Amino acid sequence: MRILGLDVGDRTIGVAVSDPLGWTAQGLEVIRRTKPKKDWDRLMEIINQYDVDKVVVGLPKNMDGSIGPQAETVLEFILLLKKKINIPVETWDERLTTVAAEKILIGADISRARRKNVIDKMAAVFILQGYLDRVAKE
Repeated sequence: MRILGLDVGDRTIGVAVSDPLGWTAQGLEVIRRTKPKKDWDRLMEIINQYDVDKVVVGLPKNMDGSIGPQAETVLEFILLLKKKINIPVETWDERLTTVAAEKILIGADISRARRKNVIDKMAAVFILQGYLDRVAKE
């Protein structure tokens, strides 16, 4: 069972996928958002290529747990996604995932320019791995 993890932003979508057993998350790519049709086409290609059974989308809640403007934008994205695919879509609280990804990349001595290119993919990995870890405990 493959699960896709997404870190949805205004300019990019970080993408991660689980291994077939659903234990680990691997970063795939960062989709640079240009035109909606092109963005959706690439996402559908990935879903089909990896035979994805579920999608987990990071929900950027405010630190107090409330839903702000960016989370509302992500929820709109999820509504569109649900219309395009016939597989379950879940949200995952993504608070501090980008911060955690940034710390890992800094610790690995990755240059600022390189971090900018991979940060969203790493955030998608953190979102998906958090979800996989929770499911494994259940």
